[in-house]
Amino acid sequence: MAGNSPPPAGKPANRRPAEPTGSPATPAASPLTTADGAPVEVRRSARRRRTVAAFWENGTAVVAIPASFSRAQEREWVHRMLEKLRRQGERGSRGAGGRRPRSDDALAAHAAELSAKYFGGRAVPSSVRWVSNQNARWGSATPSDGTIRLSDKLQPMPQWVIDYVLLHELAHLLVAGHNAAFWRLLGAYPETARAKAFLEGVSFATSRGIAPDGDGEAKADADAAEVPG
Repeated sequence: MAGNSPPPAGKPANRRPAEPTGSPATPAASPLTTADGAPVEVRRSARRRRTVAAFWENGTAVVAIPASFSRAQEREWVHRMLEKLRRQGERGSRGAGGRRPRSDDALAAHAAELSAKYFGGRAVPSSVRWVSNQNARWGSATPSDGTIRLSDKLQPMPQWVIDYVLLHELAHLLVAGHNAAFWRLLGAYPETARAKAFLEGVSFATSRGIAPDGDGEAKADADAAEVPG
């Protein structure tokens, strides 16, 4: 006959696990990334009032916003600016004929494409590679052996700037000096003047010790927008 007699001495009663009390723990937020998985950093600046900027910095998409933004405004503008960077990257890739050449082999192949397009294939380097020991120049070429070296500091910069430096060094395989014939060769590249100005600006900022911060817009692939009043 079933009953409700207590359990034998020495044996604990079967008890149901205690129900959790209070609100469930909030799961940790996932790190913010771009659509293709690149990390995203949001920088708030008290000096920024009515503008939002987005740029690439060492492989990270940085969105700079006013410190006064609410969390809702931050979410809205981060989404907007990341979409702008994405569209800008697509335009740059189409203009450059594909993804950025990160490896030495990809860089050499891209150099051959640029030589064919702008120099009729006359500049034929024996090797093209990225180097990390060029601090005073963006690129260098040795016409006697056909080698070209590009500073890896160029890698986060816009593709049209990398292409200019690569064409500059390719042109040196055909003309050693910076004479009129040399600049006529580079005149075939439509972004020559723009890229020169970009690199001069980077060099000026570096020489003055201007470090990137939350308000920095002199970054590669920068985009900006004004916040409506």
